[in-house]
Amino acid sequence: MKKFSQKFKTGVSVAAVVVALVGVYGFRKLQALAADPTGEKDCGPAVGRAEQGKIDLERIKAIAPLPGVKWSQLGGSINDASCLDKTEIYGVVEVHSVDDIARTLAFARDNKLSVTAAGVRHSMGGQAFRKGGIVLDMRGFNRIVLNENTRSVTVQPGATWHDIQNVLHPRFAVRAMQSTDIFSVGGSISVNAHGMDHQAGALAKSIKSMRVMLADGSLRNVSSTENKDLFNLVVGGYGLFGVIVEAELDIADNLVYQTGRRVMDYREFPALFANEIEKDPNIGLMYGHLSTAPSTFLKEMLLYTYTKVDGTDFKRAPLDEPSGTKLRRLTVNLSKQGPLFQELKWLSEKHVEHRMEACTVTRAQAIGSAEACLVSRNDPMHDSVLYLRNSLPDDTDILHEYFIPRREFASFVDGMRKVLTDNKTNLLNASVRIVHQEDNFLTYSPEPAFSLVLYINQTTDEEGNRRMKKATEELIDLTIAHKGRFFLPYQLYYSRDQLQRSYPQINDFFAAKRKYDPSELFTNTFYQKYAS
Repeated sequence: MKKFSQKFKTGVSVAAVVVALVGVYGFRKLQALAADPTGEKDCGPAVGRAEQGKIDLERIKAIAPLPGVKWSQLGGSINDASCLDKTEIYGVVEVHSVDDIARTLAFARDNKLSVTAAGVRHSMGGQAFRKGGIVLDMRGFNRIVLNENTRSVTVQPGATWHDIQNVLHPRFAVRAMQSTDIFSVGGSISVNAHGMDHQAGALAKSIKSMRVMLADGSLRNVSSTENKDLFNLVVGGYGLFGVIVEAELDIADNLVYQTGRRVMDYREFPALFANEIEKDPNIGLMYGHLSTAPSTFLKEMLLYTYTKVDGTDFKRAPLDEPSGTKLRRLTVNLSKQGPLFQELKWLSEKHVEHRMEACTVTRAQAIGSAEACLVSRNDPMHDSVLYLRNSLPDDTDILHEYFIPRREFASFVDGMRKVLTDNKTNLLNASVRIVHQEDNFLTYSPEPAFSLVLYINQTTDEEGNRRMKKATEELIDLTIAHKGRFFLPYQLYYSRDQLQRSYPQINDFFAAKRKYDPSELFTNTFYQKYAS
């Protein structure tokens, strides 16, 4: 009865919020803000990229077709999740086998073309393609094999974490992945992604081994013990050293967690993490959200924790998408409209959203309706964030990420608040996560750090890009001043000097790339801009 009462109260709270919003903003506008997307968003020609010119389609047609390989596109353009990087390409090959990759690489070598591998293309600076190049669409190369005896899963690079979780659930769970499940394994390895598990570290630490096809078509087995140098270059190497054709990953038990949350001052977080969370092995997952409301901007922090519960008498519900997609989308899109709605969004996160989360684990024998909310390890990461996709024209949302030494956290947040306020940046979300020292070659974390993930709204016109560029440059300078590093899978607004200062090993990285790929077969827009 108590759970029904809580749900009823939640429903009343949500309904009250919606009614208030209708009165303030108008029903038709709210419908547009909550509407499902109708397809891929087209932001038009990429601003500031007129120098790309036109691809010679006649030359493409004149080259003999590649036998046994399916082209899903010849000529035309491609884009990434930012919708700001529309780029004309030679074509897209659908990959379904290792032979498809080998044939395409041979074709590219013979015709002096470049190649990139792409998954769901959520990097936001052209890291998955370049002008005039061939794109390997890896999404159909996605077999998943569970190895129960070795407690691992063997996957092809196009598999998404969503699909992997569906194979592992209910007994097993992913050890390391992002906080959402939309990404492909190949893409995640190529950026050395990290997520909610503050104990597991980034993805590199859960990779048992990989098979990689090099530019000459040969296959190499790589791991932390075999061909270690190449392993450390491929992990976080942005696809510049070869094509991942298979990876074996460690998996974890699908433990049961009790959810927890608290509101705190952001300055309290480093000590709380060091003295409490880091020392408690039972806290399996955690992350923080900083306030985006003007009244408490980047000062209040919501800390979410998932604490292990002992016992075996639990029933795990099937994995499902979070409910309330339209309401969540409406809340996010309203927060783009001004201070009032930014305040309402933060109030919603503090007082409403957690009441909408499903408690997916129950005891085989119920012990009372007042029992704490329990979830399995898979549940909080099984979120395809459908509410972030929208049909709003001339509008896009951009990710940034900054890795800050833990001692510098509060000072960096203070500086970030000033940069974002001065630039009138429309910050939708600011997450805090944990990263350890990472030993891959192009590491973003040479020492333990806090990761700050920013989700920013901008218009897609020249003014929107100008403002984003300015804010990005200032945030990177701030990061460097705090001895941190910025994440490279995002927009290419930084200068070569900023790249060099943040990543002192970048020239050695490019030199290693030319050693393994002297003809520079594997390339992308990032490499094209900064390695020349």
